[in-house]
Amino acid sequence: MKILFICMGNICRSPTAEGVFRKKAADAGLLDRLTIDSAGTHNYHPGEPPDARSQAAAKRRGYDLSMLRARAVTEADIERFDLLVVMDDLNYSTLLNRTSHEHHPKVRRMMEFAEGSLAAQFREVPDPYYGEREDFERVLDLVEEASEGLVRYVHERL
Repeated sequence: MKILFICMGNICRSPTAEGVFRKKAADAGLLDRLTIDSAGTHNYHPGEPPDARSQAAAKRRGYDLSMLRARAVTEADIERFDLLVVMDDLNYSTLLNRTSHEHHPKVRRMMEFAEGSLAAQFREVPDPYYGEREDFERVLDLVEEASEGLVRYVHERL
């Protein structure tokens, strides 16, 4: 199964989701059966590493994002990936507008997979870019919860 995580610029939320999900999939013994990547709906930061604040927050929890680099979603991605997992409603709408109707079922919100206490409180993973340290920690809380549900979802389909 091929999973692409998507936010706007691919330097905060989607690389965090990629890193967290990659580790949780590895812990579940699924990594060798998956292709995992991340991209942005906008090409604001091509080739740049994730935001230093995202990397620091992730590192404190044992996730390494340092090898990831920002890129934009391509038409080939839309064709190739089985799941296009977006972080918020704006990027959900943007992606739907860029894809043909046949690909719409692949576009899912990250928080759709959350099953814990945060699922009831958050419909989307908010952009921490203009926020403080706690906003980056909140992204990790949300992504960790949703990633656990996504691992279960993937496991049931492999």
